Amino acid sequence: MDYHSDRFQDCSLLVFNLDKLVAVLPANRVENNLFSHQGLSYGGLIYSQELKLEDVILIFKSVLSYLNSINITTLVIKELPAFYSAIPNDELQYLAFILKAKRNRVDALSVINLKEVFKQSKLRKRGVKKAIALNLKVKEEINFSVFWNAILIPNLKERFNANPTHSLNDIELLQSKFPNNIKQFNVYKDQEVLAGITVFETEKVVHAQYISANNSRQETGSLDFLIDLLITDIYKNKTYFDFGISNENQGQNINKGLLYFKESFGARTITQSFYEFETANYKLLDEILL
Repeated sequence: MDYHSDRFQDCSLLVFNLDKLVAVLPANRVENNLFSHQGLSYGGLIYSQELKLEDVILIFKSVLSYLNSINITTLVIKELPAFYSAIPNDELQYLAFILKAKRNRVDALSVINLKEVFKQSKLRKRGVKKAIALNLKVKEEINFSVFWNAILIPNLKERFNANPTHSLNDIELLQSKFPNNIKQFNVYKDQEVLAGITVFETEKVVHAQYISANNSRQETGSLDFLIDLLITDIYKNKTYFDFGISNENQGQNINKGLLYFKESFGARTITQSFYEFETANYKLLDEILL
């Protein structure tokens, strides 16, 4: 997380049982609040699969107790969506219930289960046919600058007057550290780049971090062609393709057009909740285990 350390006051925690490290909580502090972590796609405790619910309860209690002792009043966690986990992993939801946590936000992710039958709309299929007729080509790139400078940055500036969450330097640094997990796919007509997608891979999931195309996307079917290739060929052996959220205003609204685009490839909705824990409530865990 060093690449955006200038934007966050790091307050990550290590949890030990005697001399053995048993859990990690990536986190940043804002006044009397601790967030796990505002610079990450999801948060919460990281611990071994060997730990059972009782262990997690005791670890979480120790974390809340410590935070309370240093005058941090709330801990906010953006949960790990269930489909990212290799094993059942709902300890956080149970702890939220026991600790009377406030669920203060819910985002809607659009996800394709690649192991089940999913149906693309006729519009998307027509786009793929256009791209094939125009002889468009998809290339996996090592160089991210072509997509960033020619497509992503200009589009975000024009449509939202915004910049990508990751600068070009950020994404190049991350990719250098995780070369097998961060990849760039671009669509070309001859030598001209028309569209691209930056993907983050985990064991089971492919997440489309950035999706963007130039103004010819309707006429050329460039994005339809690229996404179809990713979900039916390149990543057909993964379990899920995650388009991410279509939410705005802290989950209160949904961008209807963006949602339609994702669902037209066969995506369905999976939610991601944000929980706010009062650290003083750690005592509620004292008598949970009979």
